[in-house]
Amino acid sequence: MLTVPLFYSMKRVELKMGQLGVLDNPNYKITALLDHLAMITVQSESCGIFECKPLGLIWAKFPEFYSSKNTIMFDDLQRNFMMNLQNGLVIRPFRKAHANRDNDLELVKLTHYLLAIADLDDLSVLDHKIWEFFAEELSDVTE
Repeated sequence: MLTVPLFYSMKRVELKMGQLGVLDNPNYKITALLDHLAMITVQSESCGIFECKPLGLIWAKFPEFYSSKNTIMFDDLQRNFMMNLQNGLVIRPFRKAHANRDNDLELVKLTHYLLAIADLDDLSVLDHKIWEFFAEELSDVTE
């Protein structure tokens, strides 16, 4: 599943994914594209009222394929997965992509982490808060 920033219309989501080569790349298996209309409004004491991305929507729509055991959501805002904290992994925002393309190693580290946990039966039992430490340890071993 792929989600994009709040307030993106489906037209803009499709355009951006097309520009990135995601939609026609055989290496990606896109199940669904969701725009801001799929987000739900929640309220918490710490964050107030805000919109978040409900993984339960995907789990309910495709229960034979997706569940809390095999789903991780990446986002630079933890509140976006407030409804599914065990399935959320906070990443740094990728700012000024045109200037930082060669300096951003976030996705490289994330790849190490995802490959290491890919065969686990239940990803929701992991503490994704320490993913970077784990990814660095893995990259040291593989180099």
